[in-house]
Amino acid sequence: MADKEKSSSAFSDKEKEAMRERAREQREFKKLPGEEQVQRKIAEMTGNDKNLALGIHALVMGISPEITTKTWYGMPAYYLNDKVICFYQAGSKFDSRYSTFGFQESAQLDDGAFWPTSFAITDLTDEVAKKITGLVKKAIA
Repeated sequence: MADKEKSSSAFSDKEKEAMRERAREQREFKKLPGEEQVQRKIAEMTGNDKNLALGIHALVMGISPEITTKTWYGMPAYYLNDKVICFYQAGSKFDSRYSTFGFQESAQLDDGAFWPTSFAITDLTDEVAKKITGLVKKAIA
Protein backbone atom coordinates (compact mmCIF):
# COMPACT_ATOMS: atom_id res chain seq x y z
CA MET A 1 0.00 0.00 0.00
CA ALA A 2 2.85 2.39 0.82
CA ASP A 3 4.33 1.92 -2.68
CA LYS A 4 0.95 2.66 -4.26
CA GLU A 5 0.51 5.83 -2.18
CA LYS A 6 4.05 6.92 -2.95
CA SER A 7 3.63 6.46 -6.71
CA SER A 8 0.28 8.25 -6.77
CA SER A 9 1.69 11.31 -4.99
CA ALA A 10 5.00 11.47 -6.87
CA PHE A 11 5.43 13.46 -10.06
CA SER A 12 6.43 11.68 -13.26
CA ASP A 13 9.62 12.65 -15.05
CA LYS A 14 7.55 14.45 -17.69
CA GLU A 15 5.63 16.40 -15.03
CA LYS A 16 8.91 17.36 -13.33
CA GLU A 17 10.24 18.50 -16.71
CA ALA A 18 7.12 20.64 -17.24
CA MET A 19 7.71 22.28 -13.85
CA ARG A 20 11.35 22.94 -14.71
CA GLU A 21 10.21 24.40 -18.05
CA ARG A 22 7.78 26.71 -16.25
CA ALA A 23 10.58 27.87 -13.92
CA ARG A 24 12.83 28.48 -16.94
CA GLU A 25 10.08 30.52 -18.58
CA GLN A 26 9.86 32.67 -15.49
CA ARG A 27 13.63 33.23 -15.44
CA GLU A 28 14.52 33.51 -19.12
CA PHE A 29 11.46 33.87 -21.31
CA LYS A 30 9.72 36.44 -19.11
CA LYS A 31 12.16 39.05 -20.44
CA LEU A 32 11.16 38.35 -24.05
CA PRO A 33 8.05 39.63 -25.82
CA GLY A 34 5.30 37.00 -25.89
CA GLU A 35 5.47 36.44 -29.63
CA GLU A 36 9.22 35.80 -29.43
CA GLN A 37 8.67 33.32 -26.58
CA VAL A 38 6.20 31.36 -28.68
CA GLN A 39 8.31 31.48 -31.85
CA ARG A 40 11.29 30.10 -29.94
CA LYS A 41 9.23 27.25 -28.48
CA ILE A 42 7.76 26.38 -31.86
CA ALA A 43 11.26 26.43 -33.39
CA GLU A 44 12.32 23.80 -30.82
CA MET A 45 9.54 21.45 -31.95
CA THR A 46 9.93 18.91 -34.74
CA GLY A 47 7.79 17.07 -37.26
CA ASN A 48 4.03 17.13 -36.96
CA ASP A 49 4.15 18.91 -33.58
CA LYS A 50 5.88 21.84 -35.23
CA ASN A 51 3.57 21.87 -38.26
CA LEU A 52 0.50 21.85 -36.04
CA ALA A 53 1.94 24.56 -33.78
CA LEU A 54 2.68 26.83 -36.75
CA GLY A 55 -0.77 26.32 -38.25
CA ILE A 56 -2.63 26.79 -34.97
CA HIS A 57 -0.56 29.85 -34.12
CA ALA A 58 -1.40 31.55 -37.41
CA LEU A 59 -5.04 30.54 -37.11
CA VAL A 60 -5.58 31.74 -33.54
CA MET A 61 -3.62 34.96 -33.96
CA GLY A 62 -5.76 35.78 -37.00
CA ILE A 63 -9.04 35.50 -35.09
CA SER A 64 -8.87 38.75 -33.13
CA PRO A 65 -6.33 41.56 -32.68
CA GLU A 66 -7.11 41.41 -28.94
CA ILE A 67 -5.49 37.98 -28.60
CA THR A 68 -1.92 38.03 -27.37
CA THR A 69 0.49 35.16 -26.93
CA LYS A 70 3.28 33.92 -24.72
CA THR A 71 4.42 30.55 -23.43
CA TRP A 72 2.64 28.76 -20.62
CA TYR A 73 4.26 25.66 -19.12
CA GLY A 74 6.56 25.55 -22.14
CA MET A 75 3.82 25.60 -24.77
CA PRO A 76 2.24 28.30 -26.93
CA ALA A 77 -0.71 29.92 -25.16
CA TYR A 78 -3.16 32.56 -26.25
CA TYR A 79 -4.40 35.29 -23.94
CA LEU A 80 -7.22 37.78 -23.70
CA ASN A 81 -6.88 40.52 -21.10
CA ASP A 82 -3.79 38.76 -19.70
CA LYS A 83 -5.70 35.52 -18.98
CA VAL A 84 -4.99 32.23 -20.76
CA ILE A 85 -7.85 31.38 -23.07
CA CYS A 86 -6.39 28.48 -25.03
CA PHE A 87 -3.15 26.63 -25.62
CA TYR A 88 -1.42 24.11 -27.85
CA GLN A 89 0.42 21.17 -26.29
CA ALA A 90 2.73 19.16 -28.50
CA GLY A 91 2.24 15.42 -28.31
CA SER A 92 5.95 14.98 -27.66
CA LYS A 93 5.65 17.02 -24.46
CA PHE A 94 4.29 13.97 -22.61
CA ASP A 95 5.08 11.23 -25.15
CA SER A 96 1.45 11.18 -26.29
CA ARG A 97 0.29 9.82 -29.62
CA TYR A 98 -1.50 13.11 -30.30
CA SER A 99 -1.16 16.81 -29.59
CA THR A 100 -3.87 18.75 -27.81
CA PHE A 101 -5.58 22.08 -28.22
CA GLY A 102 -7.19 23.11 -24.96
CA PHE A 103 -8.99 25.87 -23.15
CA GLN A 104 -8.62 27.32 -19.69
CA GLU A 105 -11.44 28.42 -17.41
CA SER A 106 -11.22 32.01 -18.70
CA ALA A 107 -12.65 30.72 -21.97
CA GLN A 108 -16.39 31.30 -22.22
CA LEU A 109 -17.26 27.80 -23.41
CA ASP A 110 -19.67 26.83 -20.64
CA ASP A 111 -22.48 24.66 -21.97
CA GLY A 112 -24.66 23.48 -19.09
CA ALA A 113 -23.05 21.20 -16.56
CA PHE A 114 -20.65 19.43 -18.95
CA TRP A 115 -18.42 20.59 -21.82
CA PRO A 116 -15.04 19.69 -23.32
CA THR A 117 -11.94 21.70 -22.45
CA SER A 118 -9.32 19.87 -24.49
CA PHE A 119 -9.22 18.26 -27.91
CA ALA A 120 -6.83 15.74 -29.44
CA ILE A 121 -5.39 16.95 -32.73
CA THR A 122 -3.35 15.04 -35.30
CA ASP A 123 -3.98 17.15 -38.41
CA LEU A 124 -5.07 20.73 -39.04
CA THR A 125 -7.62 20.09 -41.78
CA ASP A 126 -10.06 22.75 -43.00
CA GLU A 127 -12.77 21.17 -40.85
CA VAL A 128 -10.56 21.21 -37.73
CA ALA A 129 -9.54 24.83 -38.43
CA LYS A 130 -13.22 25.83 -38.64
CA LYS A 131 -13.96 24.11 -35.33
CA ILE A 132 -10.98 25.76 -33.61
CA THR A 133 -11.96 29.16 -35.02
CA GLY A 134 -15.55 28.75 -33.81
CA LEU A 135 -14.47 27.66 -30.33
CA VAL A 136 -11.92 30.46 -29.94
CA LYS A 137 -14.47 33.04 -31.09
CA LYS A 138 -16.94 31.70 -28.54
CA ALA A 139 -14.23 31.58 -25.86
CA ILE A 140 -13.42 35.28 -26.23
CA ALA A 141 -16.99 36.54 -26.66
